[in-house]
Amino acid sequence: MPWPSWEQAAIACLLSLVAWLVVRRLPQSRTGDALLPAFWEFSLISGLYGIWRLARMLPITHESGALERAREIDRFQQMLHLPTEIAMQHFVIDHDWLARLVNGYYAIVHVPALIAFLVWAFVRHRDLYPHWRNGLVAVTAGCLLIRFIRVAPPRFIDELGFVDLSTRFGLGVYGDVGTGVSDQFAAMPSIHVGWAAVVALGTFFITTSRWRWVVVMHLPVTVFVVAATGHHWWLDGIVAVALMAAGLAFDTWLRRRRGARRLAAVPADA
Repeated sequence: MPWPSWEQAAIACLLSLVAWLVVRRLPQSRTGDALLPAFWEFSLISGLYGIWRLARMLPITHESGALERAREIDRFQQMLHLPTEIAMQHFVIDHDWLARLVNGYYAIVHVPALIAFLVWAFVRHRDLYPHWRNGLVAVTAGCLLIRFIRVAPPRFIDELGFVDLSTRFGLGVYGDVGTGVSDQFAAMPSIHVGWAAVVALGTFFITTSRWRWVVVMHLPVTVFVVAATGHHWWLDGIVAVALMAAGLAFDTWLRRRRGARRLAAVPADA
């Protein structure tokens, strides 16, 4: 099933905005109070998705410097004595069922997990939802900006000897370079890891349910999966999580500043 295009996202955004305006003008009701924030939020998310798809269409298909930067990352990680990505792949390939699971997890879980988290947080924890949505916006915007610095994934470095798991087991995600929904020379940072961090950490800090300990594992599992499939370097994930953390910190700072201004605006005898 193909990803929605930017045109489809723009239409969805526009229709949702129109619905929001219509409902806003209707007499106040319980149904209207529930639909207003839903229409507004859907227009925002679909609009951001449309921008992300448009950015993907920018003419940045060149490979200039991508392979050498990837080798520099590999050397830097070796200096830090991090385990190599190819070692992770050798481990999963030695266990056929695990290789299939890892390949499927990379191709299938990424987007549905994020959508499920956004819907759950919006419906069940409306007060905390905007904070984590803004963290999502920050990490996605950061990934779009940094993609201008071309970095190849580990599987493009011939001397490492990666196996294309999607070719062996199916569920291919990318296709030829320059085609598909994602830019294969934009490995830094990993949007897979960034979105997984929003889902896992957002769930962990929003709820006190025992299930949060299960959901939080989505982050380390995703980090392992992107390395074992050869799609990302460890550093790609580290930078993505840092972008999310910076976005959340900035959002917290803004909220505190606005709160302080409101308090300052209240008359002393109020």
